[in-house]
Amino acid sequence: MLSRRSLMGAGASSLATSLFPGVLTQAQTAAGEISATDLGNGLALLEGAGCNVIAMPGDEGALMIDGGLAGHARSLLNAVYAATGNDSVHTLINTHWHAEQIGANALVGQAGGRIFAHENTRIYLGNTVYPESFDTSRSPLPEVARPTETTRGDGTLQFAGTRLDYGYLPQAHTDGDLYVHFPGLDLLVAGGVVSGEEWPLLEIRNGAWFGGRVRALQWLAQLVAPETRVVPAQGRLLAGVDVVRLRDIYDELFETMIGYMNRGFGPEDAAADNPLSAYESEFGDAADFVYGAYRSMLIAYVPE
Repeated sequence: MLSRRSLMGAGASSLATSLFPGVLTQAQTAAGEISATDLGNGLALLEGAGCNVIAMPGDEGALMIDGGLAGHARSLLNAVYAATGNDSVHTLINTHWHAEQIGANALVGQAGGRIFAHENTRIYLGNTVYPESFDTSRSPLPEVARPTETTRGDGTLQFAGTRLDYGYLPQAHTDGDLYVHFPGLDLLVAGGVVSGEEWPLLEIRNGAWFGGRVRALQWLAQLVAPETRVVPAQGRLLAGVDVVRLRDIYDELFETMIGYMNRGFGPEDAAADNPLSAYESEFGDAADFVYGAYRSMLIAYVPE
């Protein structure tokens, strides 16, 4: 699985914005803060609530994938209702447990909506957690805001006559990451496992490591075609070619880091060597990411 692949070239990441001319239209919601992009076939991409949110109309209420930050929850739900024509949420899927994904859980749960997530996400939301990106702990959510249905692996849901395949990506971004794939609509909601505009966060404190992310990108790269629309947790809409390119970048980095281990490098040495310097103009300073990714390998990687 962890093999070297040739890079596809820096121009690949710009292809996503040229694949869909005339298809995506922007419309501001009444709240004036959250924008809605029509993806066709009833799907809408909502931005401005803290993360990218997908909404879809249903006979008994809307589908949401991720729920933004709690401070935007009411505005986000109003935007979902405007985009779908529904007045309630039937199903909310949390792709993982970060605050940017679970802010609408309480309102959806209080209204009787179904909240679906990986079992590990429910565990993290029910306990005090020390996220990698914060110095303070995060308290458990109230019971009504926690997932009501969970999965431990892969499966399929049917919503409003549309098939949704979901899958577990172990130890990739958190230790509770799900992707959601609409095979008939050529759309992949990748959550925090795909990051197309900045170096990603690895929840080293909470079960993630760099090898998990590499495996996740290898798996997602097999699901997509070059023109597949890919929704990351943050940032612009991507395409399948972007996922393949990210896989190749991280495959290359993984092998480089194995070389570092053979040479006795520490995390500071890896960061100073700057193996991602060629990509910093695109993704920003890579020092913190390289440090954390290599540190995670020193903790978790077992040579074959």
